[in-house]
Amino acid sequence: MNRLVVFVAVVEAGSLSAAARRLGLAKTMVSAHMQRLEAEVGASLLLRSTRHQSLTDAGEAFYEASRRIVQEAQEAISAAGQDSAEPRGTLRIAAPNDYAATVVAPVAVALRRRHPGLGVELVAGDRVVDMLKEGIDVAIRAGRLADSSLLATRIGSFSEWLVASPQRFEAGDVPARPQDVTGLPFIALSVLTQPLNWTFTSASGRSRRTLRFEQAMSCNTSHAVRSAALAGGGLAVLPDYAVKTEVAAGRLLKLLPGWSLPESGIYAVFPAARHRARKVHAFLDALREHIERTGVLPDF
Repeated sequence: MNRLVVFVAVVEAGSLSAAARRLGLAKTMVSAHMQRLEAEVGASLLLRSTRHQSLTDAGEAFYEASRRIVQEAQEAISAAGQDSAEPRGTLRIAAPNDYAATVVAPVAVALRRRHPGLGVELVAGDRVVDMLKEGIDVAIRAGRLADSSLLATRIGSFSEWLVASPQRFEAGDVPARPQDVTGLPFIALSVLTQPLNWTFTSASGRSRRTLRFEQAMSCNTSHAVRSAALAGGGLAVLPDYAVKTEVAAGRLLKLLPGWSLPESGIYAVFPAARHRARKVHAFLDALREHIERTGVLPDF
C-alpha cells in the first residue's frame, strides 16, 4: 500500500524529487519504493530521463487502478476519523491569486492557530488546476463553473469594478457614461474568454451597454492587471475584493458609479467523494467566519 501511495505521488507530482517533497520522504526512499514496486509487478511502469518522465502502457492502467485504491483508502480513513475532534494532515487549497492573498491566506493562518496539527499548503494561481492530479483538497473558483465531475458549494459572490488610476484624469473630467470610456487604453486579463467585452447595466436596470475596450496591454494574472492599473497603464475590470482597498485609499478610482457589471459567484470545489475530510469542513467553517466578520455574508 505504501508503494502504491508513492507511485501515485510520483505520477501526479511529475518527478521523484517533487513526490519526495510532497510525501516528506528522501528521494532515495521514493526511488527504492518505485524499484521494488516494478519488481513486484513484473513490469516497467515509468519511462524516465534526466528531464522528463512518462508512463508506460502498463503504467497507465496501473496508475488508474492505484489512484482509485489510494483514494478509497483515504476516504475510509477520513470517514473513520470523523469523530476525531482535531483535524490533522495537510490541507491543499487552490485559489485565484487575489482571492488567495486577500481572503484564503488569512483564513489559513486562523485555521492553523485553531488546529496546530493541521498543515496548510496554498496553491495560488489564476489557472484552473487539475484537482485529482495535483492532490488538491478544495479549490476556490470565481465566476461560472464548467460542467465536471467535481462537487461545488457557493460560498459568496463578488462584483466586477471598472477602475483606473486617478493620475489618468488629472487633466480632465472623470468619465461618467459608458460611451466616455471606450476610447481609453484598457488592460486586459488574458485568461478570460472575452477580456475586452463587458456589459454595463444602469442603476435603474432599464439600460444596458455592451462595450468593447481598446487593449493597451494584457496580463495573465489579475494581480499584474491591478499593478498596471495602479501605475497608470489604463482602465481595468477587476473583482471588488481585489481593488476595494485601493479604491478606499484613493489609489484607484471606481469609474461609472451609476452603472454596474454582472455579479459572479465564488465557489468551493471538491473532488467527488463519499466522505468529505474533517480538515475540509474545518476550512469551510473558518472561511465562513472570515466572510461574516468582514461584512460579506456567504451563501452556504
